[in-house]
Amino acid sequence: MAEKRSMGKEFTKGFISENPVLRLVLGTCPTLAVTTSVVNAIGMGIAATIVLIGSNIVISALRKIIPSKVRIPAFVVVIASFVTIVQMLVKAFVPVLDESLGVYLPLIVVNCIILGRAEAFASKNPVLVSAVDGLGMGLGFTTALLCMSSIREIIGAGTFLAGTQSLLALFGENVLGGFDGFTLISGNGALKPMVILILAPGGFFVFGMLMACVNKLAEKKGKPKAELKGCSSCPMAATCSLECKNDIKEGNV
Repeated sequence: MAEKRSMGKEFTKGFISENPVLRLVLGTCPTLAVTTSVVNAIGMGIAATIVLIGSNIVISALRKIIPSKVRIPAFVVVIASFVTIVQMLVKAFVPVLDESLGVYLPLIVVNCIILGRAEAFASKNPVLVSAVDGLGMGLGFTTALLCMSSIREIIGAGTFLAGTQSLLALFGENVLGGFDGFTLISGNGALKPMVILILAPGGFFVFGMLMACVNKLAEKKGKPKAELKGCSSCPMAATCSLECKNDIKEGNV
């Protein structure tokens, strides 16, 4: 029974208390880049979740075999393998989504959410728990993307779920009766979309507002207040600090 509660806790922590985007402030670059539309956000979220689950399972299974000194290169190789598989599948079955996501799809390889979970969790826990952690964090990441993209697309573009058919291309043509999203603000009347919300400044504004809301919810649930701790909160802090000290000693910086 305790194991079931533990599994549930590992699964749900990524939604609010340890949301990788809105609480841990990881993966900010792809978050801001792909949330101009809901369809792109869902596509990126699904891709990242698949990579998270797969890499967590493999890294956890090999945690006692991978030497400590080469663990980071090994993690990157595992993650890159899953990213390559996902990218090839997206290119083959959903090419429009591949074009929309652009360079941010292959850059999942260096997404600090995935590498961070590999280093901080999967390399220290059993396979099943690591898989649940990957699923929870992936869904938490997807939820954050979905919330941001909904606000930005509706207010900034006046549409919702525009381009749905491109995401459903895997299932054939004219899925859901050819539904391709809603047009909420046409732009021809008195009410016009606030285009700034689909630009970079609008992305940062929505990101900050959502972070404030999620942190307030987390605090009400008794979680500690989120604070920017700099490099000290990074799982690679010790290694990075050692490298910096060596560079300073050798006069490279």
